[in-house]
Amino acid sequence: MLDDRYQTAFKLYPYQRSADQDQSNPVRHPVVIVGGGPIGMGLALDLGQKGVPCVVLDDHEGVGAGSRAICFAKRTLEIADRLGAGDKMVDKGVVWNKGRVFRGDREIYNFDLLPEDGHKRPAFINLQQPYFEKFLVEKIREEQAGHAPIDIRGKNGVTEIEVKDDHVILTVETPDGPYQIEADWLIACDGARSPIREMMGLGFEGRVFEDNFLIADIVMKADFPVERRFWFDPPFNPNQTALMHKQPDDVWRLDFQLGWDIDRAEELKEENIRARVTAMIGDDIEYELEWTSIYTFQCCSMDEYRHGPVFFAGDSAHQVSPFGARGCNGGMQDADNLAWKLAAVYHNQADPKLLESYQAERKLGADENIMNSTRTADFLTPRNYASELFRDATLDLTEQTEFARKIANAGRLSVPAIYDGSPLNQNDSAELPHATRPGAPALDAPIEDGWLLDRLKGEFQVLAVNMRDGDFEKLPVINLTAPPDSQLAERYLGTQSQAVYLIRPDQHIAARWLNPWAGDINSALEIALGGNCAKA
Repeated sequence: MLDDRYQTAFKLYPYQRSADQDQSNPVRHPVVIVGGGPIGMGLALDLGQKGVPCVVLDDHEGVGAGSRAICFAKRTLEIADRLGAGDKMVDKGVVWNKGRVFRGDREIYNFDLLPEDGHKRPAFINLQQPYFEKFLVEKIREEQAGHAPIDIRGKNGVTEIEVKDDHVILTVETPDGPYQIEADWLIACDGARSPIREMMGLGFEGRVFEDNFLIADIVMKADFPVERRFWFDPPFNPNQTALMHKQPDDVWRLDFQLGWDIDRAEELKEENIRARVTAMIGDDIEYELEWTSIYTFQCCSMDEYRHGPVFFAGDSAHQVSPFGARGCNGGMQDADNLAWKLAAVYHNQADPKLLESYQAERKLGADENIMNSTRTADFLTPRNYASELFRDATLDLTEQTEFARKIANAGRLSVPAIYDGSPLNQNDSAELPHATRPGAPALDAPIEDGWLLDRLKGEFQVLAVNMRDGDFEKLPVINLTAPPDSQLAERYLGTQSQAVYLIRPDQHIAARWLNPWAGDINSALEIALGGNCAKA
C-alpha cells in the first residue's frame, strides 16, 4: 500500500561519527540547528553561504515517508533561487497558478493567483516535501565541496539542553552513545511537537479545530487539469469538503473532510479509503495508494520566538492548518529572515540588538498566517448553526456576485509577509508604488539581462532606477533603466521618473527615495542593521 522509495532513496545524511564525540570537553559552535526539515536545511544553507559555521542535528538520517507539504509558493521559490536550489525544484515540480471551486458538482468560481506576467516564478508549484528537502541537501553538499562550513549529523537526537545567558549546552544521543556540544545560538526547527520547546517548558497557545481530514496520495495517469480543485458538499463526500492537487511522478493529493466523531481505525482501512477515492475519480481509472494519513490541525503560536540564545522557527514556533499552504512557506520566510541577521552579528557587521527584530517581523508574519488559517478553518468547519448559515448564504451568492467570492474561503493561499511597522524600516515619504514600500519583499520584473531578483545576491544592495548619477557610498549598486511602459517602471516608479531603493539581504525593501543624499543611504543602512531595535 505504501511505496517505500522515500525511506530508501532519500537517506541523505547517514550516521557518521563526529570528531566532537571524541573530545573530553564539549566543542563550542556558533550555530546549532535542531531539525533537518526544509526550514532547518534552508537556514543551514543560507548561513553556510554567508560564512557562518553551523551544525544540523537530526534524529533521522534523511527524509521520511509521505508527501506531507506539497504546495510551495512563489516567495519560497524566490528564496530557493537565491540559495541556488530553485531551478531543480521548479523543473521537478508541477507548476500552477489557477484554482477552481465547486459546490456539489457545479463550479461556482475560479481564480488566478498570478494574473500578471513579468515574474520568473509561478504562483505555486506542487512538489512533494521529500524532493524539496533533497534539493536543499544536494545544494548543501555542493557548498560543502567548496568548503562552506555546514555539518549535517544524522541520527543525532537532542535529549537535553541547558540554556545559559550567552550559549546553550546540548546533550546529543547517537548510535555510539551520548555526547555534548555547545552553541552560541541554538535554532529549534524541530516541528510542531518541538522537543526543544518542551525541554524549555514554553507554551504553545491556540485553537484545536474539531474535525478530521483524510489525505490519500495516489499514483494514477489521468487527464484531470493541473490546478487546485476544491469542493464544498461534493456528491462523492456529501456535507463535507474535498481537495485535489497534482504532484510530480503521476502522484495526486486527495484530501477528504471526515467530520469530528469518527472511527479513525475504520476510516484508515484500505477498502474504505479506496471507496472514497473511487467515488471521487471514477471507477474506470486505475490507481495505487502511495501514502495515507488522517490529521487534525491546530492554529498555535509561541508568544516569543527568541529566548536568549535560543530561536524558534517554522512549526516549532507557530502552526497553521494545511489549507492555504502557509506552514512550510511561512517557515521558509522565518529562515530567510533569521539567517542574514545572525550572519551580520557573527561577522561583527551589526550589533546583537539586530536579532531582536526577528521576533518583531516574524511574529507579524505568523499572526497574519494564523488569522487567515483560522478564518479558513471556521468557514470549512462552522462552529455553530449561525456560522453554517453564513457560509451557505455566502456560497449561494458566490456565482453571481464578486463581493461574495472575496468572502468565500476555500483556503487563503500563502503570500509573502510585508513587515509594515518593522523597526528596520526607514520612514517612507516617497510617492512611489505601494506594493514596493519599505517592509515589502522586492517584486520581480524582467530586465535587459534576465530577472531583477536574480541580481539580488543576499547582501545589502542599492537598486537605482533611471538615476544618472548618485553617491551610494560603498554598497553594491544595481543601475537599471526602466522605459515608461515597462513592468520595472510600473512596480518601482509608478508615476515618478526615478527612484532609489535600499534592499536587504533577504530581498525585503529597507528604504526608498526619489533622489537621496549619501547621508540618507547611510542612515537607512544603520536602521536596517538594527539601529532602532531594543538592546539585546
